[in-house]
Amino acid sequence: MKKNQVDIITMGCSKNLVDSELLMKQFEANGYNCVHDSAKPQGEIAVVNTCGFIESAKEESINMILELAARKSKGQLSKLFVMGCLSQRYKDELEKAIPEVDKFYGKFNYKQLLTDLGKADVPTCDGRRHLTTPHHYAYIKIAEGCDRHCAYCAIPLITGAHHSRPKEEILNEVRELVGQGVKEFQVIEQELTYYGVDIDGKRHIADLISDMADIKGVKWIRLHYAYPNQFPLELLDVIREKPNVCRYLDIALQHISDAVLERMHRHVTKADTLELLRTIRERVPGIFIRTTLMVGFPGETDADFQELLDFVRQARFERMGAFAYSEEEGTYSAQHYSDDVPEEVKQRRLDQLMALQQRISEEHAESMVGQVLPVIIDRKEGSYYIGRTEYSSPEVDPEVLIPAVDKLRVGNFYQVRITGNEEFDLYGERV
Repeated sequence: MKKNQVDIITMGCSKNLVDSELLMKQFEANGYNCVHDSAKPQGEIAVVNTCGFIESAKEESINMILELAARKSKGQLSKLFVMGCLSQRYKDELEKAIPEVDKFYGKFNYKQLLTDLGKADVPTCDGRRHLTTPHHYAYIKIAEGCDRHCAYCAIPLITGAHHSRPKEEILNEVRELVGQGVKEFQVIEQELTYYGVDIDGKRHIADLISDMADIKGVKWIRLHYAYPNQFPLELLDVIREKPNVCRYLDIALQHISDAVLERMHRHVTKADTLELLRTIRERVPGIFIRTTLMVGFPGETDADFQELLDFVRQARFERMGAFAYSEEEGTYSAQHYSDDVPEEVKQRRLDQLMALQQRISEEHAESMVGQVLPVIIDRKEGSYYIGRTEYSSPEVDPEVLIPAVDKLRVGNFYQVRITGNEEFDLYGERV
């Protein structure tokens, strides 16, 4: 057990990661050494930042807490704290079930942890982070919460109403991170395209991204988690016109059947979706679209699923993820619908959908062979440098493997000719 070391383990999404980074900066200002996501935590204090999105994520968070609680029981850990979405929602139940945890915090009061340790919030560190990502890229969280109430989603129950950060605060954070060597920014929010509505009733995401793109030193900006209903089309002009805004858009569509979309409370139709996709591709030629789809929602028929397959075959998304419906306590669908699609049917549909998308993704990758593209280098593994094009977000999208013939620098951009592809990744050579 290492004295004055804090192990912080982040479960779930990149929005949670930003919270962990903010907390780490405060710990370090109070004299602690912080280690993030260690495979073998050795500190005297451990903090688990939990996810509560779907059942599998909740189980993963609980298993991590139990693993650390066992270490504490053996005297290998002095204090164990839990924060984040799961404890925001189930604090009382968790306190009873896992008494080994010293204290549970929610999603927004985790700074109280420092006070409870006899330390203080350091004002000069407010809004500053200890980056856990490679030094050349960072996540920028521009808002919290969500005003959408999709039937299946527990996030508004956990995070509350949508709350946009002031634009100047975000831009100042970008400027500071650029000063630390960050070149690439992944802009994240539960519904990115809603940014600003809670401030003055208007969508300001296009203005924000445009101003961010004008900051000297910002090389790439990538946009995550748009929503198809009332999409601000002026954002497409910014993506097209600003050379450092990546031609990449992450927009969760969930389904295409009108019957399913209505039951999901998505407030969008199949016709709306097809028209939006047509407009996006027309106004931003060459854009890569990432989406997320759900199978097995209550009432989804074989015909609905076939319609979804036909849609994916037609839309040819460059990037796609999918998951099976998981009933979440307190949501509209849990209260009003029967979870009537058998688990084996959900899994079969999920496998079929992802198999189709894999073929489409391979065809997209093959079409990139021969192109020369700027690639940012993330790391070196064995005899390869691993990088990404503007069309790939960290962790989730295909990477480019470049033989380590020449010495390349992590965090630098290079012109790379794509020479081949294998499953989800590309191969390339420096030009």
